[in-house]
Amino acid sequence: MSHPMQKATAGGAVLDARLQVFVSTSSFGKVDARPLRLLEESGVAVQTNPFKRTLTSEEAAELLRDVDGLIAGTEPLTREVLSQAKRLKVISRCGTGVDNVDLEAAAELGIVVKATANAHIAAVAELTVGAMISLLRHIPHNDRAVRQGVWEKRIGQLLQGRTVGIVGLGKVGKAVVQSLQPFHVRVLAYDPYPDWAFARGYAVEYTDLGPLLQASDIVSLHVPYHPDLHHLISRERLAEMRQGAYLLNTSRGGLVDEEALCEALHSGRLAGAFIDTFETEPYRGPLLEAPGVILSPHVGAYARESRLLMETEAVENLLQHLKPATLNTEVISR
Repeated sequence: MSHPMQKATAGGAVLDARLQVFVSTSSFGKVDARPLRLLEESGVAVQTNPFKRTLTSEEAAELLRDVDGLIAGTEPLTREVLSQAKRLKVISRCGTGVDNVDLEAAAELGIVVKATANAHIAAVAELTVGAMISLLRHIPHNDRAVRQGVWEKRIGQLLQGRTVGIVGLGKVGKAVVQSLQPFHVRVLAYDPYPDWAFARGYAVEYTDLGPLLQASDIVSLHVPYHPDLHHLISRERLAEMRQGAYLLNTSRGGLVDEEALCEALHSGRLAGAFIDTFETEPYRGPLLEAPGVILSPHVGAYARESRLLMETEAVENLLQHLKPATLNTEVISR
């Protein structure tokens, strides 16, 4: 007997008449099953990523061919991919960035694009501050040395009293500033849209990018990716940074010239870097062999609490535009 939401074709084959939703982000529901349950209990048919990794454009095109809604990861959603998804109505990005989506093509095709706006903020801010301390106190180096039988007490530095440059004083940048308050750092900020009230409240000094790079002991990037910002931190910008400074990117890949950063680390111009997002992921480039660098696999939002909020918001964004009458978030509190 077929499902009540299924119908038979003239040839006798059974088709699922429910709305079809594809979840491309491979980790969806792993931290907590409640967002997936919310999606399933809304009455849609759910398909998950069979490859358990970021999809290629060819794979995305094939898997989205007969899909009504998508909970998206970072796979390339190009014009070519979207034009083949004839039924696609909503893309709900499980994350804050939508630079992997051709927004112009989506608008022309009548596809709504939503992103999760706030769930990642605390997780990325805490990771950023943790990375600053890890770099300054050589925590990964010390761990490796002890494991290798080397009892070497490598001298570090305090975060307290440093000058920290925040490039992009948006939601995450502001959360980093707030998290840094106990350390009594001097904060410089570069942002084309200054929030003067916040700056006054937290003693933030706005400046241009060049002076920020020249004056900061630590530079932390918190801007969305846009083609105009490709290699915002270029070879020339890296040369402007203070000798022995640190660079952190917990924002988006493509903002940093990774080859030039690798050279700056090998030459000793920069003392270290923390890179969580890369131009090409998974990353397999020369930074793997660079000194003083801490690398992580794009885990900025991967805190249990933030991930649950993000996935729940992604489901709600999807259902709001795909099946608004069925949206019921009560399952999240069960």
